[in-house]
Amino acid sequence: MNEFSYIVKTEDEGVRIDKLLVDVTEDFSRSQIKTWFDKKIVRVNEQEVKQNYKCHTGDVIEWAVPEAEPLDIVARDIPINIVYEDADILVVNKESGMVVHPAAGHQEDTLVNALLYHVKDLSGINGVKRPGIVHRIDKDTSGLLVVAKHDIAHERLAEQLKDKKVSRKYKALVHGDIPHEYGSIDAPIGRSEKNRQLMAVTEKGKPAVTHFEVLERLHGKYTFIECKLETGRTHQIRVHMRYIGYPLVGDPKYGQRKTMDVDGQALHAYQLSFEHPVTKEQMEFEAPLPEKFTTTLENIRKSY
Repeated sequence: MNEFSYIVKTEDEGVRIDKLLVDVTEDFSRSQIKTWFDKKIVRVNEQEVKQNYKCHTGDVIEWAVPEAEPLDIVARDIPINIVYEDADILVVNKESGMVVHPAAGHQEDTLVNALLYHVKDLSGINGVKRPGIVHRIDKDTSGLLVVAKHDIAHERLAEQLKDKKVSRKYKALVHGDIPHEYGSIDAPIGRSEKNRQLMAVTEKGKPAVTHFEVLERLHGKYTFIECKLETGRTHQIRVHMRYIGYPLVGDPKYGQRKTMDVDGQALHAYQLSFEHPVTKEQMEFEAPLPEKFTTTLENIRKSY
């Protein structure tokens, strides 16, 4: 345990203790500090207090922080495409086929394994199994995601996601000819009651909104679209497009039985924008379509 203390100053009079500790402990995030109160490791004048305690001049605040849990994930020299990196964050263009974080069947070949090799420090808010990962994209979806190097960056990026201030745009190829240029799908997503391994539109699900725009119609058989997420539910675009009758090409879980082999679903997270968690600069990144996705589009154009 690492022990710390702070004597409340005149200018701190009346400030909630949890807010004061955020300012005083620059190396710890607000969510971490909340756990200190849950674990009852914060004391004022040798008495336990709650996080809404209002400080008084001269109060002696003491707290003890447990040692960080060591990572049990193996760092692997796996090539990854880092499109941006600074002291606080990095943005990665993930290849299709790569799992984001360790899980059953994928313990040492994930993006997290690769990140731990290429990057010295990553945030730990999500626990040792998901260091640095603020949001994820499916194994067979390619494209951009942001990774946090420390907990302050992680928490601020997570807040932006929660407040819908992060813009995520995808390009997708779907079966069928969508008859209108634009559309919005507002349908809750949760675990399928018929198959717990799948997600589905269900009344018991969480709110989910996907906006889409037609980019190109391909011979009445396929439609190339752009999707923008307003929420970030598991398999959201895949579930929503199936729900309205235009499933993704190559989707092994939600697609048609007869579909093209494109090594998973034809879905690419091509644009990502957010406010830098430290500098407050507006950041925007774009990643071109993977070669196989581009080849699939070209083959369709030539085939009919």
